Amino acid sequence: MSRRRLVYSFLTVVFVLFLSTSAFAAGFALYEGSARGNVLGAGLTASADDPSAVFYNPAGITQLKGTQLMFGATFIYPKTDVSTRGSITGNVGAYAVTGSQEADSTTVDNWWIPPHFYLTHQLNDKWYAGLGIFSRFGLGTEFDAAWPGRYNSYYVRIRTTEINPNIAYKVNDKLSLAGGLNAMWFDLKMHQSINTAAGNVDQELKGDSWGWGFNLAIHYKPTTDWSMGISYRSRVSQNIKEGEATYRKPALPAGFFPNMKVEGGLHLPDEVFAGVAWNATPTVTLGGGIYWTRWSSYDKLQFTFAAPQAPGGPRTITKTKEYEDVYRFMVGGEWKFLPNWRASVSYAYDQEPINDRTADYLL
Repeated sequence: MSRRRLVYSFLTVVFVLFLSTSAFAAGFALYEGSARGNVLGAGLTASADDPSAVFYNPAGITQLKGTQLMFGATFIYPKTDVSTRGSITGNVGAYAVTGSQEADSTTVDNWWIPPHFYLTHQLNDKWYAGLGIFSRFGLGTEFDAAWPGRYNSYYVRIRTTEINPNIAYKVNDKLSLAGGLNAMWFDLKMHQSINTAAGNVDQELKGDSWGWGFNLAIHYKPTTDWSMGISYRSRVSQNIKEGEATYRKPALPAGFFPNMKVEGGLHLPDEVFAGVAWNATPTVTLGGGIYWTRWSSYDKLQFTFAAPQAPGGPRTITKTKEYEDVYRFMVGGEWKFLPNWRASVSYAYDQEPINDRTADYLL
């Protein structure tokens, strides 16, 4: 790729991403792997004809000649309004909701900016290599520290960074296969209030860990105008071993809420991307498909503390999640009206993974 083309690609990515909007019904999964991918989604899983194929379908990098580079970021501005009724009474382990007073709360303004970077290289006529650095899970919520739901949560931040090398093999002009390894860094920070007879205790839990997984992909072009693709990414388990629990608290007897080490873990779900694309004309592409995310693997969020928070109390606290598997359905189109400019439009429908029975304010 020439230097001029590289510059044009970068400017286009940043401009389109800054204007894009996203819906986050699918838990805290991020499907925003590139500017085109934000719109085309599963259609890009099928066409897979730019370096962001490393994210959507690595088997497609066999279409990319020489060495190619892409980088950018997605700008996300989430907003949530919550209406509550009643107030919390009682102490930790014995909370109750009383009264009928209504209150409206809105999340604090925050920007979330997951970046992405892709590099592809043609080794020879059959073998290709690709590297992606991106985020597939993340976001969070922040409320005023005194809001009515503070005993569940008032601040949560989840960040991930994934390093994903791939090797792709061009079987013939129609079929390509790919596989790769995933090294994912996971970072968690949570704040909540705990009610005690002496007043509120502010708890902060934080920690990070590395998890490992793999991915497989197929790209198939039955004709010059049609392309299909399917990509699978495995579940990644995260186990925080050196987390920290710290407390801001009123005057309490010794042994109550000491700062301490904490361990925790969760399972981040498998994903399957599948799509089809049709080059209706040399400048117009139509496509669509389905994403499947196995959120049922996120059944709980569990923490084990180095010591009880209060004498005689439990060391392990479990937050039941019981998320449900979900689909995202997408259709879209792209018009290449100038050599380095495209206009795109699409529709995406996300299912909600959160179980109503175990819903909370974390995300």
